[in-house]
Amino acid sequence: MKKILIAEDDAAIALGLKLDLTHEGYAPEIVTDGVEAIARATSSPIDLLLLDVMMPKKDGFDVCRELRAAGCRFPIILVTARSQEAEVVMGLELGADDYITKPFSPRVLRARLKAALRRNDEPEAPVHKFGSLDVDFDRGEVRRDGQPVPLTALEYKLLSVFVRNRGRLLSRSQLLDLAWGPGTFVTDRVVDNHVVALRRKIEADPAEPQYILNVRGLGYRFDV
Repeated sequence: MKKILIAEDDAAIALGLKLDLTHEGYAPEIVTDGVEAIARATSSPIDLLLLDVMMPKKDGFDVCRELRAAGCRFPIILVTARSQEAEVVMGLELGADDYITKPFSPRVLRARLKAALRRNDEPEAPVHKFGSLDVDFDRGEVRRDGQPVPLTALEYKLLSVFVRNRGRLLSRSQLLDLAWGPGTFVTDRVVDNHVVALRRKIEADPAEPQYILNVRGLGYRFDV
């Protein structure tokens, strides 16, 4: 049974989530403040953290930041009553895997949970196939229709980040940290230009991309 930690200070919401997730076959546990969430998430294994942003003692952003800094790699889904773009981007940049806005449909939440857990459980395959595109991590090669695709080192790193995080929304800051390296300072336009260049090499129609999709105002997502 997958262990789901619910960090939620509203008792009614927390109980409703616990009952729903128990019915779905998960093993949920509730904590009611940010300090307790960090202590529980770092003391014994969990499979996913469902984290309310507006928590007492430490808010969800601080919890997310501290858990990622501590090396915790389990999926984190932020639950927020706020839908402002800046706050969504902040959560993703701090290491959250997804977010859902209150009020939310239980069916949508269950689907988000399953998707995050599935991505986390998938073993690393040496060769990833996407239509006519093959990404071979063992050989450090990319082929389209069997023919090598000449990528620069940075384009290869960028594609590797997308492939390994497929289905996940990545902000430009996340792409910078993962492909360029932490502490790199370039403009968003530089990131966009490299994405455009990569699309030209791997997409059948770069003007209508099939794989690297722009999520307006938030970043990019690699869809398959």
